[in-house]
Amino acid sequence: MGHLNAGTARADELARMQAREWDLIVIGGGITGAGVAQQAARRGWSVLLIEQRDFAWGTSSRSSKLVHGGLRYLKEGDIKTTLHSVRERERLMREAPELVEVQSFLFADCAARKPGRWLFQLGLMVYELMAGKRSHFYAKLNAAQTLAPGLAPDLMRGAMVYADAKTDDARLVWRVLMEARRDGALLLNYVHAQSLQHSSTGASNLTVRDAVSGQSYPVRAKAIVNATGAWADRLRSGVGGKPMLRPLRGSHLVVPFWRLPVAQSISLMHPRDGRPVFLYPWEGATLIGTTDLDHKGDLDIEASITLAEVDYLIEAVNDQFPAAALTPADISACYAGVRPVVAQAEGDASKAARDHAVLDESGLITVAGGKLTTFRLMAQDALALAATHAGKPFARDDAALFTPTSALNPHWNARVRHRLAARYGYLAQTRAGEPVDADLQTVAGTDTLWLELSIAARYEAVQHLDDLLLRRTRLGILLPRGGLDHLARIRVLCEPHLQWGDQGWVTEIARYQTLIAAHYQLPSARPEEPTP
Repeated sequence: MGHLNAGTARADELARMQAREWDLIVIGGGITGAGVAQQAARRGWSVLLIEQRDFAWGTSSRSSKLVHGGLRYLKEGDIKTTLHSVRERERLMREAPELVEVQSFLFADCAARKPGRWLFQLGLMVYELMAGKRSHFYAKLNAAQTLAPGLAPDLMRGAMVYADAKTDDARLVWRVLMEARRDGALLLNYVHAQSLQHSSTGASNLTVRDAVSGQSYPVRAKAIVNATGAWADRLRSGVGGKPMLRPLRGSHLVVPFWRLPVAQSISLMHPRDGRPVFLYPWEGATLIGTTDLDHKGDLDIEASITLAEVDYLIEAVNDQFPAAALTPADISACYAGVRPVVAQAEGDASKAARDHAVLDESGLITVAGGKLTTFRLMAQDALALAATHAGKPFARDDAALFTPTSALNPHWNARVRHRLAARYGYLAQTRAGEPVDADLQTVAGTDTLWLELSIAARYEAVQHLDDLLLRRTRLGILLPRGGLDHLARIRVLCEPHLQWGDQGWVTEIARYQTLIAAHYQLPSARPEEPTP
């Protein structure tokens, strides 16, 4: 696999991209595209995946980081999505237990607030019946406040406690991509699909542009899957597809854990409008989310939180933890992503269905919508349509997604072994090598090992500083100022592999500073904004 970021390696991969006709080209490097590539490569298909920005650049690095069964979808009567999500959550927790971890959730039971205790517990019973295990219980007031010190919304009388799961969404994408590459897939970031050409059998030729060199190349394929998420309608327009997506923006706040320490995930219905909000411990910080707004902005520009959304999320926290008195000054970072929801109708965005759609339009297979949790099912639905074009047999199955994690150095402490297993799976020991003790320490205020930076720079196709700090690691949203205060040590660890040189680092730092200020810090102005 080698030094994926090196110019010579990329040139070799671009040459390999052109040298053959692929059974399948996957356009889009988020969780959906990664899943399609993995499922196809495992079946022996020749697979090329291209991503116009970076792997997981879009929705798949900006989600709520939850691998959940969609308890709230039960309320909307979406039984199928909930059932699929619960079962896929259980699969991911079994196969990648270090990366997809159980997370305890607590929902305060308050007099005169919906949903009431009995209705909520009925939903939990159905939820757990789908999973085949029971974990929820009711905690009386004293017990609930022991589990969540400081939790004190008006008229609180107890709490429902139940289990779901969390992950690092961008690393989940990377783990799936690792499996696809292991089975022979070629993966290229910063390669943009420019145009499709059709033969009598449908979409079979593609012109792509390498954003690194600026050069365009022809590529041939038997089948093409459009897994571009919120951008899917743009590619579909080339084959006459009518718009089917409703882009919804979800925004999140990150605060230092010491400022809002929670051991449970606190789930709630916002006191203003009854929409679901949560806060929970994640990667050494506390994550607060999410909003649900129709996103009217240019999809080629990174989504950003608005001050109205900041106010909305802070209001939710202070309703549950009045003594915390959280203010905008406490926020170390924020981020926003656009969900590709298949829903044309207007109405309450939080009630829009989260199921997915798969279409075959003149040989272009589009898979859109869905949830992070159900990517495997989405991938198999897409391949069921693509198989005819690819001339390949296809049958759905329940084969394992992940290769078992390799044994790790027993002299490392349990925390280090757990962390490396989560992020690198079967390659954990190989990637880690023989690090010095300092590289096995965490970056202060996070769960990130310093070692992760050099591994990413050496092996993980880093083209820009934001690839390294926002997606391969999450330091850009876990630390104040996007982690800029640690750049000296980051450069020492990464430059031997990136080889950007002095001017390259100057350019990348300036680019990164602009990006962080515009999209990952509090907005400085308050334009006309809709209610979250």
